[in-house]
Amino acid sequence: MKLCTRTRSRALCLTLVATSAALGLTACQDSATGTRSGVAATTARTGTAQDTTPRRLLWMGDSIGEAEAPALGAAIKAGGAEFASMAAAGGGGVIGEIAAPTWDELPKKLASFKPDLVAYQITTYDWGTAKEQRAGYERLVKTVNDAGADLLIVSAPPFKIDDFYKPHEAAIKTAPQSAREVAARHPDTVRFLDASALWGADGTAAKARRGGDGIHSCQQGSAAFAAWFGKELNQRYGFTPAAPEQWATGSWTGAKVYGSLGCA
Repeated sequence: MKLCTRTRSRALCLTLVATSAALGLTACQDSATGTRSGVAATTARTGTAQDTTPRRLLWMGDSIGEAEAPALGAAIKAGGAEFASMAAAGGGGVIGEIAAPTWDELPKKLASFKPDLVAYQITTYDWGTAKEQRAGYERLVKTVNDAGADLLIVSAPPFKIDDFYKPHEAAIKTAPQSAREVAARHPDTVRFLDASALWGADGTAAKARRGGDGIHSCQQGSAAFAAWFGKELNQRYGFTPAAPEQWATGSWTGAKVYGSLGCA
């Protein structure tokens, strides 16, 4: 994998890989009632996307999402929006027994943070049959929509299938299609984002920007994801990305998660 070398400064490297900007989110309020409403739902009700871009984004995922969160948070905040992450190492999913902590925390987070948009990156723990996956994603849709937010499901980047993941390889492969099918059932409040447009499908390729363990991203990959994610949200929700120079070399690059991953 071709990453920034030690001979270059981290600041320069991050600026180079973050060729796109991150998102700028604005308020989403129902002027008549003062209550929050989801982006797509408001658009469907009013027939226009004007003044419907969300201002609060909740990020969900596993340890891969946790490594992406510092860059994503910096990019979103640079665009004038609020950001919170509940991505969790060793979990974060919504399927099976391993998802119990997520279901315990999510309602509390939705009530306290009050997001307009929830972005859920499919986790490496979304195991089970396609039917079980769809049931888990349907539950996520209902929980998020009932809280007044829209849901964006993002496919996971390609990663190394090691001995731990090997028994669950089939489920890992079916999860994106299961999520896509659920999103298609709720076109007004749920969307699916295929991240292979950024990462490709080969976790060992340079494009995938996996770190040394073949699973997580270091600062450069996380910055590239944040920039790409902002562009995609701009296209889908009309967000205005912030320039990479405003966030790509910030203090987030020293986040503890990168030290634990052995990132330079």
